[in-house]
Amino acid sequence: MIDADAKREGDGKSPLGAWPMRYVFYRPDRVPKPDTRLPVVALSPDDGWCDDPADPAYNTRVKLPWPASHEKLWRDDHVYDLIVVLGHNDDPVVPGMGSAIFMHLAREDYSGTEGCVALAMNDLLEVLREAEPGSQVEITA
Repeated sequence: MIDADAKREGDGKSPLGAWPMRYVFYRPDRVPKPDTRLPVVALSPDDGWCDDPADPAYNTRVKLPWPASHEKLWRDDHVYDLIVVLGHNDDPVVPGMGSAIFMHLAREDYSGTEGCVALAMNDLLEVLREAEPGSQVEITA
C-alpha cells in the first residue's frame, strides 16, 4: 500500500484512500450480469485500458487495437470476469499517478495484484448487491 499522492504508474502498489465505485464490467460469456445499482457494462474482446502516461487516453477504457501501452480487459484467466472500476486518478486524470485501479476477482491462491483489490466471486457479488452510486472502497493497509 502507498499514500495516494505517492502512487506512480507501474509501482504495483494499492493507493491508500477511499475510492468511489464508478461502474462494473463483466464478461457476458462467463458470468451473468451482476445484481447491483451501479452502472454495468458488458465487456467485449476489443476492450482495453490505457496505462501509458504519455497517451491522451491514459487511465481510461480504450478499444483495441490501441497504439499506446494498454491492458487487455478480455483475459484468458478469470480475474477480469467481473471488474469494479474504482475512482482513483480519474477526476482529473494526472499522467503517471496510476491507472487501472480496479476491484476484481481474486486468483485461486489469492496471489497479489498490481495495485488492485481482489475478492472471491461470492464476496464481490455480495459487495455489488449492496453497492449503490456513491459507494466507496476504502484501502487502509
